[in-house]
Amino acid sequence: MAQPAWQDPVPLSLDTAPVPEYGSGSLADLLPTLVAGQEVPGFTAAIPELTPADRNCVFLIDGLGWEQIIAHPDEAPFLYSLLPTSRGGTGRPLTAGFPSTTATSLASVGTGLPPGEHGLPGYTARNPETGELMNQLRWKPWTAPKVWQPYPTVFQLADAAGVHTAQVSAPTFEQTPLTKVALSGGSFLGRLSGEDRMDVAAQRLAAGDRSLVYTYYSEVDGKGHRFGTDSDAWRGQLMYVDGLARRLAEQLPPRSALYITADHGMIDIPFDEQSRIDFDEDWELRAGVALLGGEGRARHVYAVPGAQADVLTVWREVLGEQFWVASRDEAIAAGWFGPTVDERVYGRIGDVVAAAHDDVIITASVNEPHESAMAGVHGSLTPVEQLVPLLEVRS
Repeated sequence: MAQPAWQDPVPLSLDTAPVPEYGSGSLADLLPTLVAGQEVPGFTAAIPELTPADRNCVFLIDGLGWEQIIAHPDEAPFLYSLLPTSRGGTGRPLTAGFPSTTATSLASVGTGLPPGEHGLPGYTARNPETGELMNQLRWKPWTAPKVWQPYPTVFQLADAAGVHTAQVSAPTFEQTPLTKVALSGGSFLGRLSGEDRMDVAAQRLAAGDRSLVYTYYSEVDGKGHRFGTDSDAWRGQLMYVDGLARRLAEQLPPRSALYITADHGMIDIPFDEQSRIDFDEDWELRAGVALLGGEGRARHVYAVPGAQADVLTVWREVLGEQFWVASRDEAIAAGWFGPTVDERVYGRIGDVVAAAHDDVIITASVNEPHESAMAGVHGSLTPVEQLVPLLEVRS
């Protein structure tokens, strides 16, 4: 007997999914706007609220979203005090881009391109040439970096135009493929401690009449994944990075602008069966699926040949009240990955793309044991994950 219509699940309309502000207020728009103000050829100011500066420094704090700063004024008094300065004094955030995850966001920052163009559309994505899942953070299995992401970085173009350009980060990142395709150009200066990074960033900023300096801190994200954003460990990292930001701000040379931003926010997901749907234990979700990519809140689902329509139907029926579930073409048409998607990137996107709306994730306990055990996660289109600060200090 058929269910009464009022009991039928109603999938979330794709029209209700927030779309990142590509072209006017996303992470991909930040560096092009800064170097346009430094008169680097080929760039225009995409974020109109920002005022040009001769010396620009970007401090990216991994995992520290807009809503996390708002919620923690006591742990982050300096960052909280800067909220009104965000996005050129409008008090508004930027959007990360989709998915809101580190590899995708860092590539957007460094190349000035949305995911559909730079081609890192998730934590893991299928390589159409090999049929394998490619982890774009760890770069496994090995893939030729310049084939995977062929565009020059903004740093490279700025350096070629005579802007004094530098990245200051952990030494282990210097030779990684992700750094090479997303953040290379000018000088890389590896420093272990956060304090040293702030000091060196200020020094490099002062070293040129026109300067572009990038520095990075990862452990807010690391503690959030392991313990959640409601943990003492995470709050301790927030207090520490608040001090780092103040340290850097107090050392700015003249004619400088410091921008403090992030690659994504984070949400804590309860450890229960309702909040954590295990793909590896769910025969309905597995049916017709050749590969499961992405991450818990932003899944790329690759169907076996001929099963794409059936997989989309089942995923909508099972998850459609909790996730925005789109076909590849629907997600592209909605602008999730940017205004355009390069031909080489098209097959990297899942046949089905599922972005979490509710406080829920799709785990894979067998194939992704580490990721499935994370307390804090990110990746989707919701404000807590998407919105990132663009706090500003000027000298």
